[in-house]
Amino acid sequence: MADFRVATTGLNFPEGPIALPNGDVLVVEVAGGVLTRVAPDGRRSMAARTGGGPNGAAIGPDGACYVCNNGGIRVRQMDGLTLPVDTPPDTPPGSIQRVDLASGKVETLYAHGAATPFWGPNDLVFDDAGGFWFSDFGRIAGRTQHVGSLYYARADGSRIEEVVHPLITPNGVGLSADGKSLYVAETFTSQVIRFELEAPGVIRRAPTRNGGTVIGRAGRDQFLDSLALDSGGNVCVACPGSGGICCFAEDGSAQRYIPLPDFMTTNICFGGPELRTAFITLASTGQLIAMPWPHAGVKLHYLNR
Repeated sequence: MADFRVATTGLNFPEGPIALPNGDVLVVEVAGGVLTRVAPDGRRSMAARTGGGPNGAAIGPDGACYVCNNGGIRVRQMDGLTLPVDTPPDTPPGSIQRVDLASGKVETLYAHGAATPFWGPNDLVFDDAGGFWFSDFGRIAGRTQHVGSLYYARADGSRIEEVVHPLITPNGVGLSADGKSLYVAETFTSQVIRFELEAPGVIRRAPTRNGGTVIGRAGRDQFLDSLALDSGGNVCVACPGSGGICCFAEDGSAQRYIPLPDFMTTNICFGGPELRTAFITLASTGQLIAMPWPHAGVKLHYLNR
């Protein structure tokens, strides 16, 4: 088991960590409908009440926090753990929200509609052109499944486009250090897909079903959630199921696995001095943990300047 420290506890199904330059870490509490700030000493404070089911989060070019809201999930408590159950049939479609971190004001930037038929926005990453890629996980309700997509949108609300459809439960998204490759992790296929980019919002389609190239698949009982890239050429993906982090080489040549003590390991980001600390959310136990990382994380636009 990897060495780590517990940064804070008592979170209500945490995901979407953002390590801020001042040492604070933002996390969403999916089952609580809030964006929470965690201080270096572990103290928690509410940054904003988003409602629904906030999932992935990222800092945009204006300094605001942009949130993929999946609309809401239902959880249950069992043996001291928080477990996701399902999406109630009356849950509204999700949205993309903008949060003013100074005031806590929340506004809907993009909502479900004819031009944006998404159901469960999940994770996002900004490029250097001021736009962002985000995954729509889709939705599973009873025996019905809406398959997912990959979108590109502008932070000012002026443009949104469905770029890739269909994808099967797309979750984590991340950009390579040079901005030329986009990586998407599919949860239930347990595979990481690389899309080569020609321009902001434009992919160079490979001759495959979805235009991307699979660079690796997780092992037995390993599903894939959100991801972050490090400077060692690794796509580091949280693995609910077995509980840990899968590290895939960007070129698909190798992978390694770091086990952690929560089967609902959901998200990872990098922060701290020289971006050498991994902050990881353990959702079923409501923890944010921190551990040293052998490589610096890839710098994120508008955050790690």
